[in-house]
Amino acid sequence: MIKKLTNFCTAMVQAFLPDPFIFALILSAIVFLLGVFTNGETPYQMVLHWGNGFWGFLGFSMQMVLVIIFGNCLATAPVFHKLVKRLALIPKTPKQAVAFVTFAAAIATLIQWGFGLVIGAILAKEVAKTVKKVDYPLLIASAYSTFMLSVLTSSITLKAASNVDELIKITSGTVTDLVPLGATSYHITTLIALLIMLITLPLLNAAMHPNEENTKSIDVNLLKEETVVMERPDKPTVAQRLEYSKIIPVLIFIAGMTFVINHFFILGKSLNIDIMNFILLIFGILLHKTPINYIQAVGNAARNSAGIILQFPFYAGIMGMMTGLNQSGISIAGLISEKMVALSTAHTFPLLSFGSAAIVNMFVPSAGGQWAVQAPVLFPAGHALGVSPALTTMSLCWGDTWTNMIQPFWALPGLGIAKLGVRDIMGYCVMVFLWTGFIILASILMWTYLF
Repeated sequence: MIKKLTNFCTAMVQAFLPDPFIFALILSAIVFLLGVFTNGETPYQMVLHWGNGFWGFLGFSMQMVLVIIFGNCLATAPVFHKLVKRLALIPKTPKQAVAFVTFAAAIATLIQWGFGLVIGAILAKEVAKTVKKVDYPLLIASAYSTFMLSVLTSSITLKAASNVDELIKITSGTVTDLVPLGATSYHITTLIALLIMLITLPLLNAAMHPNEENTKSIDVNLLKEETVVMERPDKPTVAQRLEYSKIIPVLIFIAGMTFVINHFFILGKSLNIDIMNFILLIFGILLHKTPINYIQAVGNAARNSAGIILQFPFYAGIMGMMTGLNQSGISIAGLISEKMVALSTAHTFPLLSFGSAAIVNMFVPSAGGQWAVQAPVLFPAGHALGVSPALTTMSLCWGDTWTNMIQPFWALPGLGIAKLGVRDIMGYCVMVFLWTGFIILASILMWTYLF
């Protein structure tokens, strides 16, 4: 049954899902038309919203590009490669391989979502080299499926818990106290949902492994990393002595680790995408042993970031159109939220908030962006209906996370590392989307009626 449904989803995706760039253009057109026909905007105003938002993801785009580059560079370092290779020897069969990659990526995602994206894709590539007859697209999809567990470190719950002045402002004064993580990410219903996903996703992904005749194994030669160890000249110049120096990487690593230790143990800060990239960088430089080796590794890895460089500005443009205000001060995202809220009661509000967040996430696949456009609508409405701010926060957070399984935006970093296209994995992701949807709905209903 599972394989038949998986085959159907995969066939539909292969037939109808366009290249991610075309998908972004289609979403852009849909939002443009929504603005004109439902929000009273003129085409000229929508173009202005699009252009004003177009470069809004520059900083974020660079972060994601560095995730791909620094992750690849670390993976090609000889010492790290040996470690990952040993881990990849643990599973012996294709189904074991899929379950192992899923579980390992899930643990990494629970630590930090960006860490999970990198480690999952790197481990999946290595497992594909060592386990014969394993379906490579399913391995990568399995690693990405654990992004569902990213709610534990979502910026939505972090924002609700970190700055009371911003919270008061964005909720129009309806929420005056911080919403602690213990009441959202670590609420009993959230933890139960995450535990069920942690247990069942490896089993579901393993059950989806196709029969041998339908398995898409990848030639291991295509997965070989282009690592070049530059040989030191016999009579190096002063410049070449610096390029081939083994002391410089050590000094960079010592300085970097000093900063990392200060970040975690002196300042007490948590793991975020910037510090994760910083750690990947300094370890990559150290393990490649010389600056010139790392320069070569960066050059090879940068080729895999083309998708993000091209597509992220268009998603920023979509977000600009979604959040741009009409003459009445209403955005498309706000309109969607308001329409859902208008249908709500105290018991249905969490589910409808979840649904509105899931819809908006298709066009604004950024937790920070969703917080900015939906929090001003959802929190006052929830307050009026007597719904706790914590439940409103998690409904928004779950909706933001859920549709990532059918929205290729967050898959791009892993696909860049894996050298696959979105059509290769999205059929499997649809199955994860359906299964986790039941878990999330049960979690929200449990919270609504029992807590």
